[in-house]
Amino acid sequence: MSQPMPHIPEQELVERFVRAGGPGGQNVNKVATAVELRFDVARSPSLPEAVRTRLLAKRDRRLTDDGVLVISAQRFRTQERNREDARARLEAFIASGLQAPKPRIATRPSRAAKRRRLDSKRQRADVKRGRGSPDLE
Repeated sequence: MSQPMPHIPEQELVERFVRAGGPGGQNVNKVATAVELRFDVARSPSLPEAVRTRLLAKRDRRLTDDGVLVISAQRFRTQERNREDARARLEAFIASGLQAPKPRIATRPSRAAKRRRLDSKRQRADVKRGRGSPDLE
């Protein structure tokens, strides 16, 4: 069962605008259009504890050791589009932690499956045994 998307207040987000690299002509050298969005996952009061735990357990390279998510957006040429992009990616990251993983149910292979596996191993062993040079007696 998934939880509703938590509302993240504006004061929990830290935005920094920097110059973007890549193509863009002279505009890229003059205007700080890239956005670096920071969100403290570890200390955010807006996230439910279960969601926070799942998000911090992810092996995401955007998470720092202190539990701060850093999203860098410079896909677009305007600051506003990059802000929207960064926030959409933040929303997607949080949404990925809303769904609890389905518990795995341990299963056993059936007797017929075991037999098929052993038969194919035996058959393969016979093929390999037949490849060697015949004994010269």
